Amino acid sequence: MLKRPWKRREIVYLFFVLPALIFFGVFVIYPFIKNFLITFYSWDGLNEMKFVGLTNYKKALFQSPDFWKPIKNAAFLALMGITIQNGLALLLAWIVDKELKGAKFYRVIFFIPPMLSFVVIAFLWKWILEPNLGILNIFLKNVGLGKWALAWLGMRETALPTVAMVNIWASFGWGFVMFLAALQGIERDIYEAARIDGANHFQEFWKITFPLLLPIITSVSILTILGAMQQFDLIYVMTGGGPAGATEVPVNQMYMQAFQNGMWGYATTLGVLLGVILFIISLLQLQIKKWLVDW
Repeated sequence: MLKRPWKRREIVYLFFVLPALIFFGVFVIYPFIKNFLITFYSWDGLNEMKFVGLTNYKKALFQSPDFWKPIKNAAFLALMGITIQNGLALLLAWIVDKELKGAKFYRVIFFIPPMLSFVVIAFLWKWILEPNLGILNIFLKNVGLGKWALAWLGMRETALPTVAMVNIWASFGWGFVMFLAALQGIERDIYEAARIDGANHFQEFWKITFPLLLPIITSVSILTILGAMQQFDLIYVMTGGGPAGATEVPVNQMYMQAFQNGMWGYATTLGVLLGVILFIISLLQLQIKKWLVDW
């Protein structure tokens, strides 16, 4: 069977789409393929590349903690984000959605942190958490809790949880806005019918709100994990990955390997492996969402 010839209108459509396709190919597809090919080479970014095969992958996965330790730190940030950050965002969105007095004011207040640059937030909290002159420790000492006045960013035990809390403060507003928009899209008649049938607030949430919010919960969770696993500027300014690598994350490690150690091939390999991990996590979350909907 012969294929039908293209109509003139279809050719015109292709003509208008072509610039976007070229732009996408040049600035997305080509860099992606180029970066993947670099992973098979040893390269300092300046001199000639030397083919090393799978050496970079073997080093990252089996011979060095440079990959797995930052992954664990980023996984901790992601776990804190999914539980505390998204839980807080959903709770506040649910409260504001209940026609709370001053709801418009709270919408603005809760969304102020995400409007700020992570660099600005990092410098702000670094000043607040400063051991001697930071307002947090000064406050603790003035109220008789001086034993809790710690070097929050200078101790291995507290550095990562502290950075996680700052990341939650800086990011929960995005989830709040998305959850609030989804809640306001639910028909109120559904809740009224449930109340007539004798449903309490918990039953309303579990049987109505949660199932209807599953798509947006999945989307927010995926974005939270991607954001946490790719965090860089907040940690770079606040701790630089220290103390002793306690807050080092994958992107920070890539930066160090590429720009300080001159190991561009290895740094690119870390990026590719991180991308594979994020892709797998996203697929798992979508599958979990499907299981919940079926259940």
